Amino acid sequence: MSASTPPPSSSPETDHGFELKKRRRWPWIAGGAVVVIGVAAAITIPLVSPATSANEVEGATLTVVTAEGNAAEEALVEFVAEKVAPKYGIKVEFRGLSDSTTLNSAVSSGEVAGTIYQHKLWLSQVLEANPDFKETAATPVFRWGFGLWSQKYTDVSQIPDGGTVSLYSDPANEAQGLQILENAGLITLKDGIDKSYATQDDIAENPKNLQFVLLDFAAQSRALPDLDAAVGYTEYYLAAGIPIEQQIFAPTAPDDFAGQLTVGTDYLDTPNIKNLIAAFQDPAVQEFLATDPTVKGILLPLDQ
Repeated sequence: MSASTPPPSSSPETDHGFELKKRRRWPWIAGGAVVVIGVAAAITIPLVSPATSANEVEGATLTVVTAEGNAAEEALVEFVAEKVAPKYGIKVEFRGLSDSTTLNSAVSSGEVAGTIYQHKLWLSQVLEANPDFKETAATPVFRWGFGLWSQKYTDVSQIPDGGTVSLYSDPANEAQGLQILENAGLITLKDGIDKSYATQDDIAENPKNLQFVLLDFAAQSRALPDLDAAVGYTEYYLAAGIPIEQQIFAPTAPDDFAGQLTVGTDYLDTPNIKNLIAAFQDPAVQEFLATDPTVKGILLPLDQ
């Protein structure tokens, strides 16, 4: 996610990274120019000197971010902070940020230590849209609950000829949705393709002549009553008040769609980040995912 989390708008928000402003005209006064320049220099020099990242400071608190309002991912980070991080000599805290670009920028710059918000394919979209970002998917942590939902049918076989099925509108999660439909026997993808990057053009067989609608994360769960079925993340459906019983098919997600601890590439070799990665790889994390009710059905262990 998103997975949570990869992610979630339909694609990573892009920004050109600069702003054009008119030059301000200063009222130069004879004899005062040197004073003004000196003050400006005194103000500017500290601002352009980058602060040291907490990633590089022994004993500093390491912030792990996800999208705001993602209760399951927040619970996971807080579990690591309380129960696991002390074993590795680090301090961890959670922070929610507003969108994919903001949190990935913070990870890349070292403002925060990492994120568990996304899978590898979502990260690849982010990096393609923001080539100045430097991030690495350091380790898989969990699988997001992801499956086929319907309010009209209780079994995949009941979906009718010509039925309308929604996929997510971002390329990475559209590909994951197509793999779910193939696993359900509803479509067949072309031989020889990289299914992690599949699009509707890669469908070889569609025996029920399914019609596809692309929707973003929140819109899809709201639209479920008007669809025959939809392929999406469990967390969005549960957040919309849709019972888990309306998830009619949910195979194990492919490895490319496992939620990753993503860190700034420049900090990979720092002791803090090495210990953070080790903490998220601790077996206690998988046990938490398998047993804790706050994440049940939303964040799944890697072996599930």
